[in-house]
Amino acid sequence: MSVLRKRSDFLAAARAQRQGTGSMMVQGRDRRDGDGAIRVGFTCSKKVGNAVARNRAKRRLRAVARELLAAEGKSGWDYVLIGRADETATRPFEALKRDLCYALRKLAGQG
Repeated sequence: MSVLRKRSDFLAAARAQRQGTGSMMVQGRDRRDGDGAIRVGFTCSKKVGNAVARNRAKRRLRAVARELLAAEGKSGWDYVLIGRADETATRPFEALKRDLCYALRKLAGQG
């Protein structure tokens, strides 16, 4: 699993499919470039809170992605996990995992 770093990759994912859950928004797209690696990016807007709150939310998103994306994600896809205000940082970790699994299943069905 590699991390998205370029703005163009984030914008391409933003134009693709998306699935919202109670604790996050997940955007996903098939790259169709023949590379089977799963790539993931993380973002939180200022609506989530100050820098401390945004960093905490992103740390939690990274942890849940590390646990689940290799098994649940589709190879060759880019995913962007977007934190939600008052939810991503405070929701129980098991609920975050359920939310990500749900979003990945829904995105796989749309693809």
